[in-house]
Amino acid sequence: MIDPLLAASRLASAGLEAQSLRMRVVSENLANAQSTGNAPGADPYARKTVTFQAELDRMVGAASVRVRDIGTDKTPFRVEHDPSNPAADQNGNVKLPNVNALIEMADMREANRSYEANLQVIKQARAMVASVIDLLRT
Repeated sequence: MIDPLLAASRLASAGLEAQSLRMRVVSENLANAQSTGNAPGADPYARKTVTFQAELDRMVGAASVRVRDIGTDKTPFRVEHDPSNPAADQNGNVKLPNVNALIEMADMREANRSYEANLQVIKQARAMVASVIDLLRT
């Protein structure tokens, strides 16, 4: 028989791990939002994306989540005219990362809320286990 509290904890732990990685990737995107190429005309930092995948956790017999892939966003880079920049090409144009701070902040907020929700599931499962132990003592 599958322990439902153990199953909830395992599934929430998988969610914590996935959202933690997602927050790390979003943080990296934000940190590199102004990183240009290291040579004239070179490509700048490319925004990274996280793709999740549903996966069967055979131990608990329920669907879980895992990170399937960390990819790069294929949207075009922004181009600004800045001839004084060392990364400018022969026309004075500089390629800037395809990172939009508003999108990244929204992703960070969503990942943070999902992380907190999974953490709350683990806390509640622990509280239920503690309650069961207390009931068994009496």
